[in-house]
Formats: sequence, structure tokens, C-alpha cells
Amino acid sequence: MAIAWLAVLKSVPWSEVISNAPKVADGAMKLWNAVARKSPLPDVAEASSQPADSLDAQPLAALEDRVLSLEAAVSDLHGQMLASSELIKELADQNGQLIRHIETNRLRLLWLSAATAVVAIAALLTLLLAFSQHGA
Repeated sequence: MAIAWLAVLKSVPWSEVISNAPKVADGAMKLWNAVARKSPLPDVAEASSQPADSLDAQPLAALEDRVLSLEAAVSDLHGQMLASSELIKELADQNGQLIRHIETNRLRLLWLSAATAVVAIAALLTLLLAFSQHGA
């Protein structure tokens, strides 16, 4: 199972992910600002104010009920949109933090690799020097 995860991680174009992380964070911030700026829909009235007495009033009451249910549905969708955009914003922020940590670890690994190479060269030179003095 770990091998499958490694294969998936190797197939990810990390350089593109890292280079596009600021764009994703900016896009999520713009989306959040655009959605948060929109005013919420007014509360929907629960019942119709006019009683349906005549035959003509029944279709009108049915239309009013339908409009009220549609307004409630739109209000619910607006709330879901706000929650979704907030989640996208938070995920983009976390992605940005992850990219910063990856970049920090990449630089540390580069420095550790260079330090290991220097130590390995020094160890080889010391070993060669010890063999040359021992043979002489």
C-alpha cells in the first residue's frame, strides 16, 4: 500500500504545484471576498398573508407557496455557497503553508546533501592520506 502512495506522490508535478500555490491562495481569497460581500437574502415569510377564499385565489396562493419554497431553497443554497467558499479559502491557506514547509525542507535537504558531500570528500581524503602514509 505504501508503494502505491509513493507512486502517486512521484507522479505529482510538484514544481507546478509549488509555483501555482500563490495563485490558488489568491483565487480562493478573491472568491471568499466576493461571496462574503454579497448581502444575504432576506428571511422568507413562513405563510401567506391573504386567505384563499375564491377560486381565483387558489392558484395565486399556490404560486405564492411555490415562490416561498423557492426563496427558501435559494437562501439555503446561498448559505451552502458561503460555507463552501470559506472551506476553499481555508484549504488554499493550508496549501500555501504546506508549500512553504516543503520549500523549507527542500532547502534543508539541499544544505544537508552539500554538507554530507563535504564530509564524504573529507573522509575519503583522510583515508587516502592514511593509506599513502602507511604505504610509504
